[in-house]
Parts: sequence; C-alpha cells; structure tokens
Amino acid sequence: MSATQIWAMTASEIASGIRSGLFSASEAIDAQLARMDAANPQINAVVQDCADEAREAARRLDAQLARGEDPGPLCGVPVTIKVNVDQHGFATTNGIRAQASLVASQDSPVVSNIRKAGGVIVGRTNTPAFSLRWFTRNALHGQTLNPHDAAITPGGSSGGAAAAVAAGLCAIGHGTDIAGSIRYPAYACGVHGLRPSFGRVPAYNASGPDRHIGAQLMAVSGPIARCMADLDLSLAAMSAGDSRDPWWVPSPLNGGEFRRRAALSIAPDGMSVSREVEAALFQAADMLRASGWTVEEAEAPPMRRAAEVNARLWMAETQFGAGDMIAREADADASFVFDQMSRDAGEVGFDTLMKTLQARVGLVREWEAYFETYSLLLCPTSAEPPFPQQLDVASEQDFARVFEAQLTQRAIPAIGVPALSVALGHSTKGPIGVQLVAARFREDILLAAGRDLEAMAGLPPLALMG
Repeated sequence: MSATQIWAMTASEIASGIRSGLFSASEAIDAQLARMDAANPQINAVVQDCADEAREAARRLDAQLARGEDPGPLCGVPVTIKVNVDQHGFATTNGIRAQASLVASQDSPVVSNIRKAGGVIVGRTNTPAFSLRWFTRNALHGQTLNPHDAAITPGGSSGGAAAAVAAGLCAIGHGTDIAGSIRYPAYACGVHGLRPSFGRVPAYNASGPDRHIGAQLMAVSGPIARCMADLDLSLAAMSAGDSRDPWWVPSPLNGGEFRRRAALSIAPDGMSVSREVEAALFQAADMLRASGWTVEEAEAPPMRRAAEVNARLWMAETQFGAGDMIAREADADASFVFDQMSRDAGEVGFDTLMKTLQARVGLVREWEAYFETYSLLLCPTSAEPPFPQQLDVASEQDFARVFEAQLTQRAIPAIGVPALSVALGHSTKGPIGVQLVAARFREDILLAAGRDLEAMAGLPPLALMG
C-alpha cells in the first residue's frame, strides 16, 4: 500500500484498513505526515506541529491491535485540532500573540473524546485572530490559503481545518462554529462541514475563564470531512459525554423515523443570492426529489431576527470581556471587524442583553414549530461563491457585503439547531454547495439527506498540490 493511497483515503477507509491489517496505524500516520510536509507549506493550514506525539500515538495503537484490543471507531484516523481549543502540551493561541505561551495543561472534552475513539492528532490548524472572521489571517501564525485557489478565502474561522481536509493533510478536521465557522470554511474549500446541535458536543477550555453566555449558547465544536460517513463517524466520537460541560445533553444520535419532506428557501428573509448559489440550490432540490424526498419551495423561519440575536449575544460578551484584549492585540483585521460588528449590534448593555435572551426563546419556539411541518430546510450556505481573499477588511462597504451574504451563517447558531454544509462541486468562481438545517438533535436527518446528495454528486475532489 503506497503512502499516496493512504493519505488520500477517507477516514472510514483508513480506520477499516488499519483494523483489517491492510496497513498499520504507523504507516498511515507516516504517510499523512509526509503529505503534510509536502503540501502544508503552500497553504499554511497547520500551524502547530504534532508529529512526534502522532507517531507515538500510532505506535501505541498498533500495540493495542496486536494485543487484540479495540482502539475505538476512529482507529488511527489522522485528525487536526483548531488552535482555539485546549490540547495538552500545546498553546491555545486562538490566533493571537497574547496567547502564544498559553499552554494547555489538559485536553478539552472534544480532544479527549477524539483520543478515546482512537483518533490520532497530526497537527493544529489556523484561525483568524480571536476566531472573529470568515477569512483566516493573523499576526501570529500568518495567512491560510485555499488549496483550490489562493485568490479566494479558505473561510473562517476554521479556515485552517477546512483547507487541511481539502488538501489531504488530514481525514477529519475539528472546527468550531459560533457564526458559520465550520459551515463556511467547508463551503469555501469544497468539503462538508457539520455544525452539531447546541449541547451535542461537550466544550471546556481549562486554560482560560469560562465562556460568557453568548458562546455558552451558540459556540459548538464539530467535524469537517470529505464524506458523510466520516462526519457520522467523527460526530459519534466527538459527542461522548463529559462532566466538565454542564450544557451537554445525552441525546441519541439516531432520532428515529422522519418524513422525507423538505422546504427549499432560495432567498431567506430577502437575501439576494447569486446565480451560482441559486443554481446549486435547485440542483440539490432535484437530487433530493430523485432520492425520494418531497421538496417544496417555502419561506424559511425567521433569519434576520435570529441573526440579530446572534450579533447581540456575541457582541455583548466581546464588548464586555474581550474589547480591551482586542485593542491590546492590535491585530488590524480583528480590530476592523470588531468595530464593524459592534456598529451593527450597537452597544449591548444589560437591558439589551436581557431582551435579547427573551427574544431568543420565542425564535427557538418558531423554529421548532417549523420543523414539525418540514423535516429539513434547504437554503444557501452563503449568498455568494467564496469571497476574494480579505474582502471583508478592504472597506466598510465590502464588509457590509460579506456580512449580508452570511445571513444564514449568523442566524442558525442563535437557535441551537444543527446545520450541514454540503459540497456539490465547483462553479466558475470556486467551490459551491448548499446548507441543510434540521430540528435540534436531528443530525441524523441532515446526514441522511447529505448521503442522498453525495450519492449523486460524488466525493469532493482533493486539491492535489505538493
């Protein structure tokens, strides 16, 4: 088995190959690290090196298999971790110089769960400063490029994770999402990304203070991968319970039977979508119909009001707990974006925060009622194909264009429902795809529909540089 064949495999294929003895975990990890050495310098997706501990983990896994033990469902699968979550022995930088020496003394729950499932961490991936943008550049680690086209964004804030998956640097990329940071990078890099339900994957960083209410209610960890089977596999691993997160919910991954009835919303709440995005949505609707779904054009639940809740909750805590830190870091991109987002949300004081939390409850109720009629919502991931690099900081007008195009990215986290970004191929302007949304804890519906789309669209191609 050649190294090229191993690193280009899906996670499910790698785990199966190791388990069957086709190749060892050490061979798989050596192949993966060789691929990373060849391709990562061109895109700067992986910014912290875990090679030594990856090789040691692979040796331990091979020893387990030799003893007849089961290492877990990920069984040697190469995984990357985003630099904004704790991994023992590595700095939780979140893309900022002030945290370059903030070395974690313990793993976060999601990292611990990946290890317990047999995953092997091969590197840590880049994010914009403070994980604040849909682009990935910071003064500490530099800029990440899209492996398909350096002129367009790899997305953000999990831009490093998506670029790593698309370039074959890992089989599964860990990401986080508070306003699209899993879904948009997956879209921009032409792979799949799953934002789980709030409460599905436990979260905690011992290296810093507990998160404020906005991140507690909206920020989640989830997987980025090239096939639905890998998202399914990695979600099961990531979502194991952990007492360190009191918000974690012990909900089954299989929610039972559902009606194959979907709503198609081309332009939620008046979004103006490009021809490429519209064409992808109609293509996905036709694919679902051919797979036995009933798909009806219908308005989505409230997106703009949900996006306002997201902005106010996020900015309430950022203004309260991170504004001074953003000023001290003096990252030009983060400062500009923070100013623009603060202007959009306004000054969020106690009264506004309380009213926002009250409004959120009513919106969640509306969305839950919607999913009693439709099992699935098909809508844009973004209103445009992937943006040109650094468009959001080019001017206030350009930021406003980006911000509006990301309406669905911003709205969905405020509700707490799961969403799946599905790659459907490439347009003349770069990768293109669609977004699927379902009721809370119904990731199984998203993955079922995703598998139907994948059966017709095929696996996303790797960006074969290096």
